[in-house]
Amino acid sequence: MTIAFLNGEYMPLDEAKISPMDRGFLFGDGIYEVIPTYAGHPVGFTGHTSRMAQGLEAIAITNPYTASQWHEILSNLVEKNASFIDSGNIGIYFHVSRGTDSKRFHAYPKDIPPTVFGFAFEIAPPQPLAKADVKPFKVALQQDKRWQRCHIKSTSLLGNVMHFQAGVDAGVNETILFNNEGMITEASSCNVFMVKDGSITTPPLNHELLPGITRAIAIEAFKQAGLIVTEAWFSKEALLEADEVWLTSSSKEVAPVIEVDGKAIGTGEVGDVWEQAIKAYHAYKFNA
Repeated sequence: MTIAFLNGEYMPLDEAKISPMDRGFLFGDGIYEVIPTYAGHPVGFTGHTSRMAQGLEAIAITNPYTASQWHEILSNLVEKNASFIDSGNIGIYFHVSRGTDSKRFHAYPKDIPPTVFGFAFEIAPPQPLAKADVKPFKVALQQDKRWQRCHIKSTSLLGNVMHFQAGVDAGVNETILFNNEGMITEASSCNVFMVKDGSITTPPLNHELLPGITRAIAIEAFKQAGLIVTEAWFSKEALLEADEVWLTSSSKEVAPVIEVDGKAIGTGEVGDVWEQAIKAYHAYKFNA
């Protein structure tokens, strides 16, 4: 039975309850993070908790815990759920909403404690190191129709959900998005990288995409391995003509894409640069 954390207490997940007047339920008024752990070791903990603190500050919610307290909660959830998740590949979801008010009203209420929720779930094992062993992705391509503050990791994910569902409806794994200028931003739940002539490129950070922690770890890992990596805008046309395309996220690590919108990427097979990149990522990820 999965053990969850709710407002300072650990309990079976099916016993964790919130009020229907919680603003996270009514408005999606909150911030969340997902932190991957492997054999008890978190990846990118500092980046995740720093981004959560920045997101909470951006929407004027007081961070209920220090980084060390968040780490303790994470460690407790991993330990309490280790017997239920035999693989040791455990994701920890943290969710902080503004809390429960006595009425439904759009303005931020004052002096209510935030609702803090966390739970553990099994994630996929680390990506294999050989391209022959990896399961590649196929993705859809759509114009980004979400709000203009995508750098905030809000629990208000309806736009992302609708884009992801478009990929599901198309029978593929994800949906890559482009803005009004035709420039690639990100995918519905991942950051995007492309490779052309051996050089790796990912869109620069701004309000149109999430500052992914895996993205940041990957960029540093690639640089340390001597790979050429640049943060620059590229068009949907350039994406379709790329030699390789990758997605990064906490649960997917660095996932190769072999087809976008029905068009094969490069040779239609996982590329050699990806194999170098995933080895670099695995060598560095626990140092981040």
